Order: sequence, then C-alpha cells, then structure tokens
Amino acid sequence: GVLQPVLVRRHPDEAGCWELVAGERRWLAAQRAGLRDIPAIVHDLSDRETLEAAIVENVQRQDLTPLEEAEGYSRLIAEFGYTQEALAKIVGKSRSHVANSLRLLNLSDGVKQLLDSAALTAGHARALLSAGDPDSLAATIVEDGLSVRQAERLAQSGRRRSAKRSAGRTAPPAGKDADTLALERELEARLGLSVAIDHKGPGGQVAIRYASLEQLDDLLARLLGKS
Repeated sequence: GVLQPVLVRRHPDEAGCWELVAGERRWLAAQRAGLRDIPAIVHDLSDRETLEAAIVENVQRQDLTPLEEAEGYSRLIAEFGYTQEALAKIVGKSRSHVANSLRLLNLSDGVKQLLDSAALTAGHARALLSAGDPDSLAATIVEDGLSVRQAERLAQSGRRRSAKRSAGRTAPPAGKDADTLALERELEARLGLSVAIDHKGPGGQVAIRYASLEQLDDLLARLLGKS
C-alpha cells in the first residue's frame, strides 16, 4: 500500500473534485498497483501555495539532474523569497549543498548541456565549481573519462597554477610577450573560449579549446559568418 499520504486541495473550479498538489509519483505507483483508494491529506491552499508545495516536492526527487535541482532552488528563492538557509531546512539539505547547487547556474551553456546529458555527474559538477577554468576542465573530464576524484585533483592543481601566474604577473611567461598575452585575452573575451597563441619562428598556431559540440558549432558559425 501507499505509506505516505498524498497532498490534495479542493479543486478551485470543479465542485466535489480534488486537485493533487504533491505525491504524483505515489499516485501513479498506486494506479499501476491497481489500488483504487490511497490516503490523502486535504489542505486549503491558494494557487501560489499549491505551486510552492509542488516545486518543493519536485526538488526532493532522486531522479533530477543537477541543473534541474538548481533551477528548482532558484525558482523557490526568486518567487517565494526563501533564503538559502530556510530552503535547505525545507528540502532536508545542507546550506552549502543548496549554495553549491545554485552556483551551477553560472556555468557556461556548454557545460550545462554536458550536465543535462549525464556526460558529467553531480560529483564532476562540484569539481567544476572549484576550477579556475570550468570549460576546459569539463572538456578534459569528458575526453579522458576522468573520475570525480581525478577531476577534483585536476581542479586543485589548476587553482595552484593560476595562483602562481597571478603572483608573477609583473613579467609575462617566457616565450610570450605582453602583446601576445593581450591578444589571447581579447580573443577569449570575444569568443568566450580558452585561447592559446604559440609563435614558432615566422609563424605559429592559435589553439581554441571548446567543452562541447554546441560550443564548436557556435564557434564555426562565427568564423564562417553564419547567423
């Protein structure tokens, strides 16, 4: 039988009918099991309260992608005024879990696509949050099939290299003059991707790193002048 009651309210438009607010999966499971009656709790809820309860239940599902969970938290904060601490108590998570989840929404579209497609796991996502260059790390994780632990180590080593570069920023790295570094930064700003220029004699090469096929398609569209 159904152990936990579903939550319903009186239907706002149809007398004698009930509207399911929370517990859709339990209701569907009961239908599949051939149960005609299930326990329910009746609450008089406004449309706003109904939406809030439905979103809260949704973010507690186990089959959500990391981004779906983050988007649910963001909606509860934006539409219902929750603080991260209050939201964490409601959904049974730590405040740091909610905060880190929300930070996923700041990742690039390419990395978000990898998360949604399950090419990256929630553990990988946490490693990306601590990386200096999340796009580059995401590409490496997918290309090399890195475990979460390997990704975390790579993110930490990347932060250490970044700190060393910041400490020695008064002089450009050997082999790259200030103009080359400035051009790299300008290209990165325009493309939104990691760019490296390597001079070799009279020529050289420009390396552009992308994290997903979506980023590659966007880059090609720009280079080829397609809309």
